[in-house]
Amino acid sequence: MNYRIEKDTLGEVKVPKDSLWGAQTERSRKNFKIGNSSSMPIEIIHAYAILKKSAAQTNEDLGVLSKDKSLLIQKVCEEILENKHNNQFPLVIWQTGSGTQTNMNINEVISNRAHLLEGKKLGESNKTLSPNDDVNLSQSSNDTFPTAINIAAMKIITENTLVNLRKLKDSLNKKSLEFNEIVKIGRTHLMDATPITLGQEFSGYVSQIDHGINTIENAIDHLSELPIGGTAVGTGLNTPKGYSSKIVEYISKNSEMSFKESLNKFEGIATHDCIVEMHGALKTVAASVYKISNDIRLLGSGPRSGLGELILPANEPGSSIMPGKVNPTQCEAISMVCAQIIGNDVAVSFAGANGHFELNVFKPLFAFNIIESSKLLGDASLSFTENCIDGIKPNNKKIEEFLNDSLMLVTALNSKIGYYKAADIANKAYKEDITLKEAALKLAYLTEDEFDQYVNPARMTSNEG
Repeated sequence: MNYRIEKDTLGEVKVPKDSLWGAQTERSRKNFKIGNSSSMPIEIIHAYAILKKSAAQTNEDLGVLSKDKSLLIQKVCEEILENKHNNQFPLVIWQTGSGTQTNMNINEVISNRAHLLEGKKLGESNKTLSPNDDVNLSQSSNDTFPTAINIAAMKIITENTLVNLRKLKDSLNKKSLEFNEIVKIGRTHLMDATPITLGQEFSGYVSQIDHGINTIENAIDHLSELPIGGTAVGTGLNTPKGYSSKIVEYISKNSEMSFKESLNKFEGIATHDCIVEMHGALKTVAASVYKISNDIRLLGSGPRSGLGELILPANEPGSSIMPGKVNPTQCEAISMVCAQIIGNDVAVSFAGANGHFELNVFKPLFAFNIIESSKLLGDASLSFTENCIDGIKPNNKKIEEFLNDSLMLVTALNSKIGYYKAADIANKAYKEDITLKEAALKLAYLTEDEFDQYVNPARMTSNEG
């Protein structure tokens, strides 16, 4: 016999003989064959392990759970955090909207593993720990799943996303300072504009990332609020006095992060506004990073038939048929990441608007998208920094060529001879394919010395002359 019998409130269920999960997990595994198996992010499982450990400690402190049971729960949770039971969480994202089945998956694994730790066999004798009465004591799926999402998201965002965005900002800033004296032509509407330094251009990118980091950091305060202790609808039914504040203290300690009790648990369970807010911040950064990567891709286009103002690192061959071709692969990769994050934000926003009465039932979707987006943004930012930005070099020859050929240098003459005469010079230079200086002299609007005095690209990059 390759199975054992487990029971839940609906009756008996055949469960794989050596699995640590139980009846409710098995029912979910059979009823929700949607997408890839085991698609519930392991980060949620680990966050739940922190939560269950903290709940056991809290329940013990408050006298509603024995020390022996508490220690058993804590022991299994530590094993889960050590990745010892990753194969025991087979459920998919696309399940009940409260995440109840994943909560019960955790409860059953802890219960059955504790049974084994006590030297007993699965499916034999009374369970050492009850999944519902002991492991889930003082809890509901409705308050634990949103808490687990916030814990998981906070960990990724603080340890990955923000860390790597700061590295990207620092690298861009280094390039901004390095390129500060390189005068180039600016572009608006994809057309020639007045001069700018390459450093000034990069400083705009630095500011974008800096503002994005601030946006994410500002969203952390709401994300740090945990609705744990609200149980089913936010009232805290079936929790001992003092439970909410104490479990948040334990979660902060066990996760080594700073959390606080939700001021309104009805909001924390009925909505996921904190996730909508945080994902909106990630989306904002994604939009910024897309603009930056696209600029760099265009500035590095060529090498002979594009703009070619930047020389991008040659990381790998770019074509299976065209020898010697090198493509802006890092720009392309991070652009795809940004597109995915923007798409994820649509799902998150829609889900956030669909909380009905006391419970939002899109919780697993929130978990999937916030984890994917924060990981993708962090990972891609690091890759983009190390494999592209750090190695960028200016193509000074091409930059100078474009600068000297640009008709928009004529803008410097507006305050000297007026807009319309300056336009005459630009139009004549363009129609006759001559330089601005030649056109100015033919029209007799300026002497050669006056032209050289007024049309100075370097001075045009500031408002000082």
